[in-house]
Amino acid sequence: MTNRTIKNSIPSEHVNMGPIRLRQPIPSRKIADLDPFILLHHYGPYYIDKNSNPFDLGPHPHRGFEPITFLFQGEQRHRDSLGNEEVVSAGGVQWTTAGHGIVHAEGPTKAFIEKGGYLEGIQLWLNLPAAKKLMPANYQHVKSEEMPTLMSDDNLIRVKIVSGELNGKIGKIETQTPVNSFIVEAQKGGKHFIELPKNHQALVYLVAGAAIINNEQLELNAKQCIEFNMDGDGFTIQATGNAKLLVLSGEPLKEPVATYGPFVMNTQPEIIQALNDYEAGKMGYLAP
Repeated sequence: MTNRTIKNSIPSEHVNMGPIRLRQPIPSRKIADLDPFILLHHYGPYYIDKNSNPFDLGPHPHRGFEPITFLFQGEQRHRDSLGNEEVVSAGGVQWTTAGHGIVHAEGPTKAFIEKGGYLEGIQLWLNLPAAKKLMPANYQHVKSEEMPTLMSDDNLIRVKIVSGELNGKIGKIETQTPVNSFIVEAQKGGKHFIELPKNHQALVYLVAGAAIINNEQLELNAKQCIEFNMDGDGFTIQATGNAKLLVLSGEPLKEPVATYGPFVMNTQPEIIQALNDYEAGKMGYLAP
């Protein structure tokens, strides 16, 4: 098995999204996107209580892509115009297929706000191909304990499979295009090789801790994202400290991308149509 070569090492710089300050490696000054991945936001850890809660996102629309939340700390409540209402706990993932359109809201639960605690997660925007941008919306939720797992030979690295396939184990999330998403939890000293499909674009993001990816050091304070070239069979993780990483790979769509706010389409006229459809109530309704 050969390691993929590293194309880019991307620092995850801070950006402001309204009252929320978060890290954003994609898009960045180095790369506009990493097809099929459009955006990656790493939020928190924030201390949330009844005196401080900047992360209460009221009803807002999406169309043309899949907004996905990987929750690492805390507890979030999801509501949407399809009638879904779920509480996502630490370690869980919510995978929304916006398709033709959906209105949703998310934020810490009332119980979590009352007791206080840290909230941390990643929101990923996964593009949909043109043929599926107007498909019916859908919502999936998978708990940490429901995810198939693999252990390294030294039993120091656990890989949780959210979507896709690894070594014959298949994630519970059903995807619209071939996409692998793995949460890696590593103890210091652990080493493991993760195989990737040869036709997949791939990245690894350091959530916390310290690790070496193919001899490239990732530090806790850097929160780096590594983009691989489409060569080799996969990559090697060596944990120089306890670490948590997100591994993503997917087939590039190689289609034009037009974005505006919460919409990801192929052309500007499609963006205008999305705005008109939302204002006309065609993406559903969700009470504040």
